Amino acid sequence: MLRLRLAVEEARANDLASALEATGGVHQIVSMSREPTGAGVVLEADLLPAVADQVLEVIRDRAISDDSYLITRQEVIAPTPIQAPIAGGSEFAWIEVMGEARANARPLGRYLALMAVAAVLAATGVITDNPILIVGAMAVSPDLLPICAACVGFVAGRVRLARRALVTLLLGILLTWAVAAFVAWGLQVLGILTADFQVDEGGLHGLAHIDYSTVLVPLAAGVAAMLSFETRAASAVGVAISVTTIPASALFGVSLGLGEVSVSWEAAGVLGINVALLLLSGSMTLVFQTFLARRRAQPA
Repeated sequence: MLRLRLAVEEARANDLASALEATGGVHQIVSMSREPTGAGVVLEADLLPAVADQVLEVIRDRAISDDSYLITRQEVIAPTPIQAPIAGGSEFAWIEVMGEARANARPLGRYLALMAVAAVLAATGVITDNPILIVGAMAVSPDLLPICAACVGFVAGRVRLARRALVTLLLGILLTWAVAAFVAWGLQVLGILTADFQVDEGGLHGLAHIDYSTVLVPLAAGVAAMLSFETRAASAVGVAISVTTIPASALFGVSLGLGEVSVSWEAAGVLGINVALLLLSGSMTLVFQTFLARRRAQPA
């Protein structure tokens, strides 16, 4: 359930309340007088996530400033009716998804640091043929966030948002390549890896092969990515998404650092296909959800 709190002049309160009720998803509107020193009233109401965008349009059409209203999400503990105006607390809300996308489209220092840590773990896993380290790298990697932010930008037609998210994703991937290559090169220089060490002799070399799983896995992962992004469960689902990016990125960097260029290009091909299908699947999931949200918002 979403909660709206809005300050407005007393003369406009009734008209605004009527407009909010007309959306069909705003309920239990309460009017409270402001402090004696201020003119006007404060309106509070429960609203369904499906009509949040309509409510925002109503507010903006009446030239109400951004610092005069606040929309927050509240968790309903009890009661939990199946058929009721306040049911559906986890429904899709476009304005909430857009806010998350804006917050995660920029290349923040924490994002780059986590990508570097994931690169070290994944590179070590590739070199030692250790799947546990690969899984650990996938758990650390935050690349799900810019991928989902780019999907939001595509669907919303926000070119700047999509471009910013893609640049952030690209920076993270390039950093992963560079760190993984440096780790492999450094281990060889120090003599820990022999000069005849071949990364393609390990069991993880299959990460560089393109087959049916190269298509099916990222398509499924893209759906999971977008759903988790909307429900703020990205940390729990990040492993499923990073399985399509971090292992291939690390293999590219390690093989490049060891001079195995042919393996590098194969890994780059797998990575490119995976990222493209992730963006496609995530965008289609978002399109489908916006379609369902509009249908729910339409009066019966």
